[in-house]
Amino acid sequence: MEASRSQNGHNPLQIAVVAALSLILLYGVFALYLAGQAVIAVIVLAITIGFAIIFGSNRFYAQRFIFPGIAAIILFIAFPVAYTVYIGFTNYSSFNLLTFERVTEVHLSKKVIDEESQRPFSLVQDGDSYQIFIKEGEGGYLSEPTDFAAPAKLSAAAVSEVPANPLKMGEVVKLRGGLAQVEVVLPDETALRNSGLRSFASVQQEYTQTEDGTLVSNLDGSTLTPDQSQGFYITETGEAVAPGWRVNIGLDNFRRIANSKGIRAPMVSIFVWTVVFATLSVGLTFAVGLALAMVLQWPHLRGKTAYRILLILPYAVPAFISILVFRGLFNQNFGEINMILEGLFGIRPNWFTDGGLARLMLVIVNTWLGYPYMMLLAMGFLQSVPADHHKAAALEGAPAWTVFRKITLPQIIPPFLPLLIASFAFNFNNIVLVLLLTRGLPDIPGTIIPAGETDILGSFTFRMAFMDSGQQFGLAGAITFLIFLVVAALAYANFVAMRRQASKRAAQ
Repeated sequence: MEASRSQNGHNPLQIAVVAALSLILLYGVFALYLAGQAVIAVIVLAITIGFAIIFGSNRFYAQRFIFPGIAAIILFIAFPVAYTVYIGFTNYSSFNLLTFERVTEVHLSKKVIDEESQRPFSLVQDGDSYQIFIKEGEGGYLSEPTDFAAPAKLSAAAVSEVPANPLKMGEVVKLRGGLAQVEVVLPDETALRNSGLRSFASVQQEYTQTEDGTLVSNLDGSTLTPDQSQGFYITETGEAVAPGWRVNIGLDNFRRIANSKGIRAPMVSIFVWTVVFATLSVGLTFAVGLALAMVLQWPHLRGKTAYRILLILPYAVPAFISILVFRGLFNQNFGEINMILEGLFGIRPNWFTDGGLARLMLVIVNTWLGYPYMMLLAMGFLQSVPADHHKAAALEGAPAWTVFRKITLPQIIPPFLPLLIASFAFNFNNIVLVLLLTRGLPDIPGTIIPAGETDILGSFTFRMAFMDSGQQFGLAGAITFLIFLVVAALAYANFVAMRRQASKRAAQ
């Protein structure tokens, strides 16, 4: 009876822990909502409700083992992918970061200073209050006292002498926040505001908003009209005025990619190079790793342990350190590689300025970084090949290459297949290597966006989003979505092709 009650009832400690964690998560939801992250707040709220239901009731005991993984996928994979895709359908950029309301506030907060009305000023302390002295001729105007605690409109009276012991500039700087809140009215009704660290002047609001949302200039009567299709205020001559706000623009980013030669041409070139780079990287690392693994499997080889340690070292060293070392080795002027080539052959290749050589350098470095992983896998897979098959082939007089092609390779390809596909997908987006080694350079001439001959699609998108002066997040999001579709299609096509090839070899 007690065991049944323990199994079907609710443990008070369990309920208390679940309730406490749920309250913490709910507080996080509230904080996210106050921070303006409503979408993330809704996702976390859904996860919180699921957590409370699944872990608060023994009825869903089996679901407890998969819930953390599902929650992590939703929060860290599904949401970022969906948000990136959504960004691709907007005009989000460094010029369109704000909301429409905030952009309107920015324009309405613009002030125009009348240069002819500017006058120097000084501050005079009067107990816990301060008086503003505005110089005019030999004398000037002295305002009534204020403590700068709140916005104020201060009347000023004419005085014939400059007050003694004005505050030093350092003390004035400390009070600049209060100075920005006050307005000094001279005897002739001229209103002056703080226009700098050393001056007061007549300051006028540049724009006034009408009922229909149009901004009218108080200087010349010109207008700024909000255009929700572009996310900018537009002048009477049709020019967009920054800053802008983020709006949905549908397929405009994708049309821009398709129709603009300055974007389309480098994208096609970069796409082709990305496929070639990923294919060469997978092929060379697989070939080198498998060849070294077969050498290490040779029974008559002495010192296998030492060779294994030396060959695995590139895998043990952090990749970014190896990349930076190679960047120094390939230095065109002082690198050891060019010194050796010049000494042996009298040549000094321009590794970083010649597009073809820069691409070759990327492949060489990536092969060095990737072969130890393939070698370790191959060493394990080769041991799974039955020795009897090799002995039978040797008795029949089959050459070594035939044994490898007909017996060894067909048996190690099936377990290698998913790892080769994963390696292809990784190298398709291997932006760390590109950014650290070449930074995508040399640039492709004639483009309107940052694009280099060694850029792959991932680094190309990264540079556009975070290294370009315009930071075109929307365009980068559209390209990222296309990359996602391309990588998925290529990975699936590779998987199908390699599986069919493996099946044919196994049948033979």
